[in-house]
Amino acid sequence: MKKKFLMMLMALTMSAATYAQFEQGKMYASAGLSGLGLNFNSNEKWKLDIMGRVGYLFADNLMVTAQGQFGYRRYEPNYFTLGAGARYYILQNGLYLGASANYVHETAAGYKVDDFRPSVQIGYAFFLSRTVTIEPELYYNQSFKNHSDFSGFGLRIGFGIYLGKD
Repeated sequence: MKKKFLMMLMALTMSAATYAQFEQGKMYASAGLSGLGLNFNSNEKWKLDIMGRVGYLFADNLMVTAQGQFGYRRYEPNYFTLGAGARYYILQNGLYLGASANYVHETAAGYKVDDFRPSVQIGYAFFLSRTVTIEPELYYNQSFKNHSDFSGFGLRIGFGIYLGKD
């Protein structure tokens, strides 16, 4: 049983590696969901975030990104985020590290927060075809305004599209 599972895992990794072409000149677009009640910090009870990201591979395995995000919270104020970042693909099979700098604006009746929140990510681009990926990602956001209330870990699931040189 263990041998079959390992063989299937190796075959899956090898098939993903054949599609992984993180080469200079490719464009990238993605959409994803995060939160889903899985973000862990003291200020949030339940939330849903929708994120869009675009990127450009300016060198092999190195991508520069721009992103926007809207967050819905059930009991706290909603927010939006604008940011820029970079992503480095460690292996040609899709494992990556990312970092970004984000401006966050939260507002509600009598409540307003403008914050700068850098973020680090680790994820995996699992190729469904030559251009389409599913990308699970763990991230950590650090708040400069109020660390204990607004910093935290989270999980994001997204779909990505890699376009360009083929």
